[in-house]
Amino acid sequence: MAVTIKSAREIDLMREAGRLLEKVHNELGQAIKPGMSTLEIDRLGEKLIRGYGCIPNFLNYNGYPASICVSVNDEVVHGIPRADRILQEGDIVSLDAGLIYKGYHSDAARTYGVGKISPEAQKLIDETRNSFFEGIKMAKDGNHLYDISNAIDAYISKFGYGIVRDLVGHGIGTQLHEDPQIPNFAQRRRGLKLRAGMTLAVEPMINMGRCDVAWLDDDWTVVSDDGSLSAHYENTILITDGEPEILTLS
Repeated sequence: MAVTIKSAREIDLMREAGRLLEKVHNELGQAIKPGMSTLEIDRLGEKLIRGYGCIPNFLNYNGYPASICVSVNDEVVHGIPRADRILQEGDIVSLDAGLIYKGYHSDAARTYGVGKISPEAQKLIDETRNSFFEGIKMAKDGNHLYDISNAIDAYISKFGYGIVRDLVGHGIGTQLHEDPQIPNFAQRRRGLKLRAGMTLAVEPMINMGRCDVAWLDDDWTVVSDDGSLSAHYENTILITDGEPEILTLS
């Protein structure tokens, strides 16, 4: 496993990639409303990314046909935007987006409510986000990778939710997906030792029901196997000598 340690110059480029991606997410989040198609979200996202002089890193990645992954309700990740997929009041929608700035990648995901949503759906969104912050409390130089995984699991499991096991977080840098893989569920081993200069995409994917998932016939869209709602929250982070720095959240 080759985990890259970023130089000061590389960290500066990744900071800018993260800052711009946060702006994209903020604008997309404000735009979401009932009656909007998932394709409209994708087109707006691509326009914003290119408007900042960046490249959407998901577009054509292993054949993925869009710039923004738009996943609705029981869709966990990698939902393909469509003109006929219309957001309804009460839906929840996860937007996973990334961009390339001067050769360096950023990656982040947010789950939003569409109009007024149920308290149960809001709680799922909130606790998924909270589990990310519990996890990165352990993201410190000298700690071990799976300390992050174990902290996410310890936090989220008490709600009875299912932690998706088939998909995990990852390293990030000049490639969208680099070593190491970062599970969101408890591990018996400790994993590699974290070092300042590592950049990681930590991304809990949490189902309201069981952890099991399935792939739809498009070979991209991942859904909860039991049809329960799913939420996703992700940021690109930097390991430092002290507290981790969140590059995609100011």
